[in-house]
Amino acid sequence: MASVSLDRIVRHCDLLLQPERFADYERAWNGLQVANRGTVRRIAACVDATLATVEMAAAAGADLMVVHHGLFWAQTTPWTGRRYELIRRLVEADIAIYSQHLPLDGHPRLGNAARLAAALQLGRCKPFFSRKGVTLGVQATLQRPLRREALAARLAVVLGAAPTVLPGGGPDCRRIGICTGGAGAELEQAAAEGVDTFITGEGPHWTFALAEEAGINVFYGGHYATETFGVKALAENIAKRFRLPWLFLDRPTGL
Repeated sequence: MASVSLDRIVRHCDLLLQPERFADYERAWNGLQVANRGTVRRIAACVDATLATVEMAAAAGADLMVVHHGLFWAQTTPWTGRRYELIRRLVEADIAIYSQHLPLDGHPRLGNAARLAAALQLGRCKPFFSRKGVTLGVQATLQRPLRREALAARLAVVLGAAPTVLPGGGPDCRRIGICTGGAGAELEQAAAEGVDTFITGEGPHWTFALAEEAGINVFYGGHYATETFGVKALAENIAKRFRLPWLFLDRPTGL
């Protein structure tokens, strides 16, 4: 089986995604989080780096995991119990972890929002949802508006489950903004950027009233479900560039 230097893959991904441009959440380390012995033969894409997905990657014979939610989010805690088991399995199976959070949300071609828009067949998109000098989503303006029910049906097919709909706007969806994950609490910003429909993963209870006040339709498709697209696109890009096999490890959270 062919193998490629881990360093070559990391350099390729860092140049492609430019993580230095993004002011990500505190301690959300973008880039190589765990090294292996230096070579890659098979890539596994998954949304979350957890003990369960590491076990899945090891069973699949992968030696590189491409993830959206990596290992480092909060203050470092002792590597004991299940945290120890996670690092033990990574070392035993010689698996590296490469993680990109906001850079993989905002990429104009491989990003979660861009790939979800393509799957929904929304046509040409422009950047949307600015945060600290970069954009994290995309916006499409439709020549022929979609009925709210029709867009919900498309989302159900693409995401594998019916979205939660906050019908705060009109029955037609023409200017559709997408920012995946947990951007529901920021729907005021979406409305301020001129969209009449906002697609994201999840949001708080109080956003139902906020959607009505802002006059905007909101679709919550699930945090996990809306963020499967970027890791798939990145893994496929790496696989084509370096002629390596890849697979997607599906571990839905239900959220």
